[in-house]
Order: sequence, then structure tokens, then C-alpha cells
Amino acid sequence: MTPSAVQGTPSNATHSFQPLRSQLLFTLFSALALLVMYTLLRAGLLAYNRDLIGDTPAAVFAEAFFNGLRFDLRVVVYACAPLLFALLSTRAMLARVWQRIWLTFFASVTLFLGLAELDFYKEFHQRLNSLVFQYLQEDQATVMSMLWNGFPVARYLVAWFVITGLLWWMFSRLDRASRAEPARCAASPRPKVAWYWRFSVFFLCLLIAVIAARGHLRQGPPLRWGDAYTTESMFANQLGLNGTLTLFTAAQATFGPHRDNTWQSTMEDAQARQITRDMLLTPDDELVDADSAAMRRVYTPPADGTLPIRNVVVILMESFAGHSVGALGAPGNITPYFDKLSQEGLLFDRFFSNGTHTHQGMFATMACFPNLPGFEYLMRTPEGAHKFSGLPQLLGGRGFDNLYVYNGNFQWDNQSGFFSNQGMTNFIGREDFVDPVFMDPTWGVSDQDMFDRGALELKTNYGDKPFYALLQTLSNHTPYALPKDLPVEPVLINGKEDLHRTAMRYSDWALGQFFEKARQEPYFNETLFVVVGDHGFGGFDQVTEMDLQRFNVPLLLIAPGIQEKFGKVSHTVGTQVDIVPTIMGRLGGEVRHQCWGRDLLNLPEGDGGIGVIKPSGGDQTVAIVTADHVLVQPKDFEPRFYRYSLGAKPTAERIEGPVDELLKQRLEGFLQTATKSLLDNTAGVVDGMPDKP
Repeated sequence: MTPSAVQGTPSNATHSFQPLRSQLLFTLFSALALLVMYTLLRAGLLAYNRDLIGDTPAAVFAEAFFNGLRFDLRVVVYACAPLLFALLSTRAMLARVWQRIWLTFFASVTLFLGLAELDFYKEFHQRLNSLVFQYLQEDQATVMSMLWNGFPVARYLVAWFVITGLLWWMFSRLDRASRAEPARCAASPRPKVAWYWRFSVFFLCLLIAVIAARGHLRQGPPLRWGDAYTTESMFANQLGLNGTLTLFTAAQATFGPHRDNTWQSTMEDAQARQITRDMLLTPDDELVDADSAAMRRVYTPPADGTLPIRNVVVILMESFAGHSVGALGAPGNITPYFDKLSQEGLLFDRFFSNGTHTHQGMFATMACFPNLPGFEYLMRTPEGAHKFSGLPQLLGGRGFDNLYVYNGNFQWDNQSGFFSNQGMTNFIGREDFVDPVFMDPTWGVSDQDMFDRGALELKTNYGDKPFYALLQTLSNHTPYALPKDLPVEPVLINGKEDLHRTAMRYSDWALGQFFEKARQEPYFNETLFVVVGDHGFGGFDQVTEMDLQRFNVPLLLIAPGIQEKFGKVSHTVGTQVDIVPTIMGRLGGEVRHQCWGRDLLNLPEGDGGIGVIKPSGGDQTVAIVTADHVLVQPKDFEPRFYRYSLGAKPTAERIEGPVDELLKQRLEGFLQTATKSLLDNTAGVVDGMPDKP
């Protein structure tokens, strides 16, 4: 009788389950280790952005971590999928080296994304999204310089390499711990597991993995990003997401079929068009080409609303966030020059950018076309080659000279291609500055160099004919490389310098110097100056999931007689697509245009203004804003309705129950009509001049 028979257990039966048991333990240990790593990364993101915590209770963040666990489980399922498939083969279960290599690779990549997300979220108040791919498509030398000079890249790389080594060591230890085979089995033949056990265990594990990846047991779609939005804290809601998943979703939208991420029709085209016309047309508008163009009209501004001006200067201020502007209630004296200028002009205190990146601010402001889902990077898409009806078309048709002065390279965001196609001819960029005060190694010359050159050009080369100019700043952009001897004091927040706000204060100073020079010139008293932020940046309060503080920017109009006719402050709501119609209203005379905004100084009585906005990032989340309400429409979720306020202490209060149906229809109709007009190439005009009889 064999020893095995004496013990009552066949030796092959004892050993046949060992590979299966070992593989299951290794998979479980690895999954738990990954969950711990993702939880630590989430904790790091919370700590790194602790300024956004405010007075949010700890219980809210506990809920965010629980939500995050559900999203992390999906990533863990992807990581452990090869280990689960290994259950189908005894040979694969015993070949652990490739499994450890795979796990280390997967964990290392997601670790890298988690480290990168620390500053990504601080900058954009969003988890990783399609902005990553946008930057990859830009000039890589500039992008790398921005990253290297603006963020602690070396520190992150060292941490990444060290932790990757620790991950390999950890998975190796987990491998040994899960095997734990008795020494007496070392010389035994390679064990085998019966096929029915392998397949049975695999399908059981597959069922568990599918449930974990779905995130719930109820009917309906699997876990979606909106399922993390369970609290009133937008920071906590964002914290509940997983950056790897949001980046993967963004990749699908970016590299999938181009039309998949455009706004999908929600009503008949005729209905959407009529809703949009009712929303935008005023009594002084007359539709033309109504059968072929949605919003093409002839606008005749009332004579008593015009101003004695012949020139237009638009100043697009980089990251000029309303929450840090003193004239809008911000403390700290960050923008003293703008605040002083606001005393001689008309300030709009409920104004919003159409997007959250410069290129969106540029085409919305100058081409008066909105930021649409699927076309956030309009200036780089084929549709960007279409003709619109912005300042280049409308004023070029009237024989105005033009000028575009910019700190950087016009190849960035395809600015030269886009604006040349729209009708601008005179560009002064980075390569045209000789012996500047300061040259940023990433972007270009300083704001004071840009403004000095702009003032010189307008003084010496313009004025014989009417002109329009675009002056665009850049110093208030990561990595905030500023002159060594700053003409302003650094901005301190809690005793520590805030580079972003210091750069904003410097840009404000440079703006003030420009106006000191400009007001000495003859053209000053016959020019409309339009000062507006291209977009804002995240403040200490994230107002709704749209983060309204990233959109709220000041709009200041300075021109002779403007305060006498329109006052010092306007509470009318507007966005950047309203700027061109407002300019044309002050110049006077009939104009044919197809702007997706209105003259903010000639709205019907009782009309407080309205605006449609959309953040960067590639998804379809959009919003429509009125004087004190905002309706947010996330993709695939019910709309959310808020009462909000801005200023020194911004707030947002969710309004439960049915949303404002008219606002919802206006939002959907506007987006549907604008998208169709863009795709049909019927969104512009030829020269802005109405036909003469």
C-alpha cells in the first residue's frame, strides 16, 4: 500500500488544484494591490488640490472615494483580464513571469497618468481628457518646453521610475506568496488541472469581473462618468472618477469617427432653426437667404446707439479670470490697471467665454462662431476653412486696415492659416520682435513687448484709413515665465507666491502701459477698445460641474461717449459670440452677418441676455446661462438646473424638479442649428455688405 493510500487522498488529486488555487490567489492579491495604488493616487490628488476642499465635509469625500472604488474596479478588471484568461491553461497559470511583466507595465502606465493628473487637475479642474491628445498634435518642442518649465517633470519621472521598480518587486513577492507549494512537491511532475475545473472557475471569475466592470447589478448601461456626480461638491465628484478611464473615453472620441462626437439632433431641423431664430433675432434684424442659411440677416443698428468711432482694437487677455479681477469684486488688488480703466468704460460683469481654451476664445470673439461639441478645435479641422462672418469679413468689406499682434508663433493652433483664410493680412508674431525685454523660452516675448509693439504699429502705420486690430497676450500662461525684474509685486496666497496670479498682475500692468501710450495718439478718441479674457482659470470654488469660474471673464468697452449712453456697468449676460454684433452696433450702418450672438447694447426691453458655453475636453457637456440660472446638459444624463451667483463669494444651488423647458429647448435648438450650418458650410457671409438696390 502506498503512502498516499494510507493517507486516504490520491496524490494527483492533491496537486491538481494547486495551480488553480495559486493563480486565483495571485490574481486576488494583484487586484487588491492595484486598488490600494489607485486609492493612494486619489488621496494624492485630493491633497495636491486641497485648496479646493473649502468647507466641504469629510463625509462628502468619503463618498467620493467610494465612488472612485467602483471606477477603479473597472480598471483593475482590465489589468487582471490576462490573469483570468490564464485560468484556461495549466501551462499559462504556471508561466508567471509574463504575468508579472504585464501587471508591472499596466500599473506603471496608470501610475504615470496618475502623477501627471496632479498638475493637470490643478490647471484645468478636469480629469485627463482629450486636451492630452490636442497637445500631442501641436508643436512638440513648444509642448515639451511648456511641460518642462512649468511643472516638476524631473521629480515626477524619478518618482515614476522608483515606484515602477517597487511595483515589480511587489508583484514578484505576491507571486511567491500565492504559490506556497509544499517542499515535498518540488520534485513532483508538473501538475495538471482537469479541463472542467479550469473552465468552470474561469466562467465564474468572468461573471464576477463583468459585474465589477459594470459597476452595479441593476438594469441599464454600465457605470458612466455621471454616476460619480452624487454630491454637491464638484471637486468631490471629479475626485470620484478615474483618470485612466476618462482618458480612454477621450481617446475613443478623438480617434473615432469625427462625426460621432458632434451634437446629435433632438428635434426636427425646422423646429430647431425656429427656436434659434426666436432666441437670437431682434426687431432690428431682417432675415435674408432664410431657406439656405439659418441666421443670415441684415442688422440695422439704431442711430442713437452708435458711437463716434472709426477704429476697433480688440485685446484678448490670456486667462483673465473674473474671479481675480478687482472691478468684479475680487480682493488682493491683482488687476489695478484694469480696475482703473473700467472707471472710464462700460464693464459687463456677467460675461462668459464660449470655451475654456485660447483657440476657442479666438474664433468665438473674432469669427463670432460658438464652441460646439465635436468642433472644440475648429481652427484645426477641415470645417475651420469655411468662411464665417467675423470682424475680418465685416470690416474688411468696409475697407478697414487690419493688424494682429501676438507674443508667440502663429503656427500654434493654426492661427495664421485660420485668420488668413478669414481675411486678416498683417501678422506680427514671435519672430518679428528684435531685442525684446524678455523672451519666454516656451511661448515668445513678454506681454510688455507685445503691447509696446502694438502701440508702435498703431502709432506709425495705422490711422490713414479705419483699422481694426487684435492684440493677444500670453504671459499669463503656464509656465508663467516672466521678466526677472518684475514691475509689480508678486501675489501671495496664504503667504506663498501664486505664480498664476502674479502673471495676471503683470499682464494687467502691461495693459495699463499700452493704454498710457495709446491715449497720447490721435486715433485714441475715435477708437472702440474691447478688452476681454480669452477664458478664465479655476478658482477656489468650483461652481457647478461646468466650473463657471473658468468661463466668467470681464468684458470692458472703452470709447468716446460710451458711459453717457450706456452707463458704467451692464448686468446683461453675454458670451464672446456677442462681441462682433456689439462692435458693429457701435460703428453703425447696415451690416449683413451670421453671428451666433447679438448686440448686447440693443436687446429688447426685459431681455437679460443669454449664452451657450462648453468646456474643452471633447465630450458633449454643454450649458446655457442666463442672469442667475444655468442649465447644464451632460451627455446621456438628465439636465441639471442651478441658481448661481458670481463675484467675491460665488455660489450654486441645485434646483430640484423639472428643469426650465424653454431653456432646454433653446440650448438644444441652438447647438443643432449651429452644427448643421457648420457641416453644410452655410454659417458665414461673403463680405458683410448688404445688397444695394
